[in-house]
Amino acid sequence: MAKVPLGDRELKIGILGMTEGNGHPYSWSAMFNGYDPEEMAKCPFPVIPAYLSNQPEETFGMPGAHITHICCTGYAEREEAENIARAAKIPNVLDNPLDMIGEVDAVICATDVGDEHVERCRPFLEAGLPMFIDKPLVNSEEDLRTFVKWHDEGAQFLTSSSMRYCKEYEPYYANHYELGELMYICSPMSKKYETYGIHALESMYPLLGSGFVSVQSTGTYERSMMHILHESGCAVDIPQGIGMAGAGILMIGSKGSNYIQCRDSYYAFKKQLDLFVHWLRTGEEPFPFAQSVELMKMVVAGLRSRKEGGRVVKLSEIDV
Repeated sequence: MAKVPLGDRELKIGILGMTEGNGHPYSWSAMFNGYDPEEMAKCPFPVIPAYLSNQPEETFGMPGAHITHICCTGYAEREEAENIARAAKIPNVLDNPLDMIGEVDAVICATDVGDEHVERCRPFLEAGLPMFIDKPLVNSEEDLRTFVKWHDEGAQFLTSSSMRYCKEYEPYYANHYELGELMYICSPMSKKYETYGIHALESMYPLLGSGFVSVQSTGTYERSMMHILHESGCAVDIPQGIGMAGAGILMIGSKGSNYIQCRDSYYAFKKQLDLFVHWLRTGEEPFPFAQSVELMKMVVAGLRSRKEGGRVVKLSEIDV
């Protein structure tokens, strides 16, 4: 298999799905290929055709890159893959994901169950195919150790939450001097920590940078509350729950405060995928892999703290 960078060649990309409650194969494939409005209207996630229909036509497509193969295993099988293929103009539907090997230049794993990612991704990374792996990369220390080992051995993959690319947050990543020294951040998030906690973590990470120390859970599976400490002294809370709606960041500093919300998910997803294609062509990573490792340590630490009755778990305990 060809290694990144792949240059200006026409890129054929395969996509893997799906997991319960995650419609990324529909939306991400449409961002690459465009879509058929009548077929996309049948998508079981109504929010997807709704926000796609609000986008200017010229924002769809990736020059010289297309989703050409799809395979759905696990939560959804062939019928769902065929539905996605009709909606997002994907020419090849496969029953076996391994049939992508030798047919595509890269693979997107568009599933958000971290516990499944080692086995879903193993055959492609071992075959030398570059990958984008949906968040969260992992939920366990053992699986994180496996991905770090693969990375160190030369496997090529990116992983991130789209929340890192919210356009409403980007100005504050570049500079938040008017707030002074950040002392407290609150990043509320919907759904459960296992799948959506990484959205909150990755949206606030660029504000502080590396140096997170510990995570403590004082919540439950249904109503999560994570307390995180950074070496700067800034404290971070992530309240989260099944049934909660919306996402944002409250920043309180020594000179001021502000609360901002992420409202344009299309922009965030599209930029995430644009940067994946840019990496495939140039080899330029959007951010160092060490950041993904630190973020996954926070995921693992939070789950461990909740399991152990709210013990403060230091990131240094996560041995990778």
